[in-house]
Amino acid sequence: LSNLHLKEEKPKPDSNGAVVKMDDNVERTEDEEKEDRAAQSLLNKLIRSNLVDTTNQVEVLQRDPTSPLYSVKSFEELRLKPQLLQGVYAMGFNRPSKIQENALPMMLAEPPQNLIAQSQSGTGKTAAFVLAMLSRVDPGNKYPQCLCLSPTYELALQTGKVIEQMGKFYPELKLAYAVRGNKLERGQKISEQIVIGTPGTVLDWCSKLKFIDPKKIKVFVLDEADVMIATQGHQDQSIRIQRMLPRDCQMLLFSATFEDSVWKFAQKVVPDPNIIKLKREEETLDTIKQYYVLCNNRDEKFQALCNIYGAITIAQAMIFCHTRKTAGWLAAELSKEGHQVALLSGEMMVEQRAAVIERFREGKEKVLVTTNVCARGIDVEQVSVVINFDLPVDKDGNPDNETYLHRIGRTGRFGKRGLAINMVDSKHSMNILNRIQEHFNKKINKLDTDDLDEIEKITN
Repeated sequence: LSNLHLKEEKPKPDSNGAVVKMDDNVERTEDEEKEDRAAQSLLNKLIRSNLVDTTNQVEVLQRDPTSPLYSVKSFEELRLKPQLLQGVYAMGFNRPSKIQENALPMMLAEPPQNLIAQSQSGTGKTAAFVLAMLSRVDPGNKYPQCLCLSPTYELALQTGKVIEQMGKFYPELKLAYAVRGNKLERGQKISEQIVIGTPGTVLDWCSKLKFIDPKKIKVFVLDEADVMIATQGHQDQSIRIQRMLPRDCQMLLFSATFEDSVWKFAQKVVPDPNIIKLKREEETLDTIKQYYVLCNNRDEKFQALCNIYGAITIAQAMIFCHTRKTAGWLAAELSKEGHQVALLSGEMMVEQRAAVIERFREGKEKVLVTTNVCARGIDVEQVSVVINFDLPVDKDGNPDNETYLHRIGRTGRFGKRGLAINMVDSKHSMNILNRIQEHFNKKINKLDTDDLDEIEKITN
């Protein structure tokens, strides 16, 4: 990971050129939010040692509804080349994941079919399209035949690792990285059959530098489409690359989310597609006990937290704060009291964040203090207690119900019991909590001393 760096935050000069230190309470700029999506996606790839075990339903919309719908329960059914099957098993895949069961038969069908696939992180999307690319390549032809676009250098590197692992018994297949800094001689042609890179560099390699002949590309993969669209210029560059490709080139687009912007982009890039969606598990609050604690100020909230700390460290807990400043202060205060906590904060380098989450996932630290932005979209399955040190609000100060559900939905996963404790320190935050209760039509009880026994039962 030593060479994986996302931009560090630097103080920004104002219009007169003077450097202004940004206050932690100031809303993050849109660019910071977007950059964070790439970091988040990378973190999820780094912290997953295995696929998410999901019971979600797969929704398949075929471009030809009369054609039979194939799905597979084993990799053997796909009739892969022996050296690829060996690579799949060496990676620890025993059977296809939910998304792979339906996507792989479509991606490997003859004639090739276009596909748009959506499912959350950890469901096996990368391995699926890597297998499709490796299956389509003719190792006898020494020129690029498969092209994969990733939104950042770091994410391209992660996908490249999967290609190298899966193709390790197929040494005649070679991979090139089209990323900034990978300098090649002008006029050179690339002999590697698979190219993975970022849109700007790939566009240069196809048009200006002519390292790649786009007319010979058989498979075009757009990975992390939602992050791609959030990154300045990538959308336009991807569309320009797609227009250079032959008409019969297979187009595969993958995304963890499927907002309107992703959908519009997908329709421009992927003609006449099959569509696969993995429905998210309906997160329910039925298995989660919710409480609130009344305090008068931040120090009282901290004291209340210390009082219940013993009960919460039996399990693993996440504590959410509104700003980095509060998260840093809280982690420092808890450490002073001799409690062991991990802090996850937005100004940390992505590999530092990955190391913190890895330690938390392994149970080396029991309590993780974090902010919204950092923990959104990061799944740590064994959390059974969530504490909202600050209630989630949007930028206008209204209750952020979706974030509330997302935060406390980290606990009570897969039918297990979970616990959420909300810290209330003003009339305003009590009003926020009341509106959250109304929204979910779910009563949140005041936490009394007697409830601590109940908490211990849940956390045990």
